[in-house]
Amino acid sequence: MRILIVEDEHLAASRLSQMIKKLHPNAEISSICDSVELSVDWLKNNPHPDLAFFDIQLGDGISFDIFEQCDVQFPVIFTTAYDQYAIKAFKVNSIDYLLKPIEEEALGGAINKFLNQQNKDLTSIHHAILQTQTLIQQNNYKTRFLIKVGEHLRMINSNEISFFYSEEKATFLRTLDGHSYALDQSLDQYEIQLNPADFYRISRKYIVRISAIADIINYSNSRLKLKLIGMQASDDVIVSRERVKAFKYWLEETAG
Repeated sequence: MRILIVEDEHLAASRLSQMIKKLHPNAEISSICDSVELSVDWLKNNPHPDLAFFDIQLGDGISFDIFEQCDVQFPVIFTTAYDQYAIKAFKVNSIDYLLKPIEEEALGGAINKFLNQQNKDLTSIHHAILQTQTLIQQNNYKTRFLIKVGEHLRMINSNEISFFYSEEKATFLRTLDGHSYALDQSLDQYEIQLNPADFYRISRKYIVRISAIADIINYSNSRLKLKLIGMQASDDVIVSRERVKAFKYWLEETAG
């Protein structure tokens, strides 16, 4: 069984590869590609795999872009954090998915499903890919946040927000006028709910809004430092080195 992994987080790709080999020692990881461009190039120049794992969001686009540039005639298991409507499309059309962080039991079940359906007609798979892409593009992202302030509740619109951040295991949002408010969900959960055209996860600690970026400064170790509307002098908003390339691509694509 030859497997292709498309994943732009190197630690996640390495962990997935190790888990696959643990469950199926005879499996061959044909390649690990970290972008749409590399994936397309690899697929055009190598025998196609028996199975592939595609992360949906990559640094230079989404993995659905690969299907537009290549004739994909192999089953794909998506690794994703998208909402239940997109996930439903995978299930109805017999495409499996794995929610991050990937659990070994779920991975084993997904691979077994592939092994049991190797001879199935792939027409439904291609249909599901297109259907899921449409659902994701039409996703209704969160635009309002109900915040508890003492005994009161305040409604904050997403266009009032400068950035989200985590601090000492708690999550906060900072408004454009410099006020901070505690939130009741994790940064990972808010990342899924926010419109990716407006907000970007620059590090473990920060999700920033594009229109709140006042300045971008080259920083040490190939990182970037951001100046954001509403930030305080003590805030150190850094784009992590492994996300710099994807962040720049996001800025260009959003601006376009």
